[in-house]
Amino acid sequence: MPAGPVAEGVVYVARLVRRQRLSVHVGYHVFGLQDSDDGGLPVPFPDGVDVNAFLGVHPGRLDITSGGHTHHATVDVEVWDGAPPQDAVDWDEQGEATVESSSGELAVWSLLSGRMDGAVVLGGSGGSWRVRVGCVGRAAAAALSAGTGTGTGVERYLLRFWPCR
Repeated sequence: MPAGPVAEGVVYVARLVRRQRLSVHVGYHVFGLQDSDDGGLPVPFPDGVDVNAFLGVHPGRLDITSGGHTHHATVDVEVWDGAPPQDAVDWDEQGEATVESSSGELAVWSLLSGRMDGAVVLGGSGGSWRVRVGCVGRAAAAALSAGTGTGTGVERYLLRFWPCR
């Protein structure tokens, strides 16, 4: 949001600040986003993963479960300067949470390959962030896992982050 007071009756419309696209290696139905400065986290990935929860939250960490066992999901990440508009998509699953990041970056983690290259860039410094997560393609990813085993881009996620005020 802009600095300073907003005049009465003026509606602030959030702006998209940054967009990233990632290919995430899902393993054992889950991947994680964990603060890049993870040395002091009380529950580092993958400890405490709950594969029955679509969106799991631990201090400095988000766990996201998948419909498929092993595959590469497409993950689009958006960072907004305020609460983004609601999605018009009919998501298979969706959730919302708050995550703390002391570094301003979240590393992407896989149960199969560990910490992956690249990171979700939230901002230049740490803080508290809201995130809205939506997913489509869960049934197709599950069918691939039951059949041929793996796939790429069948399951798609949209993660929208904005700073808590």
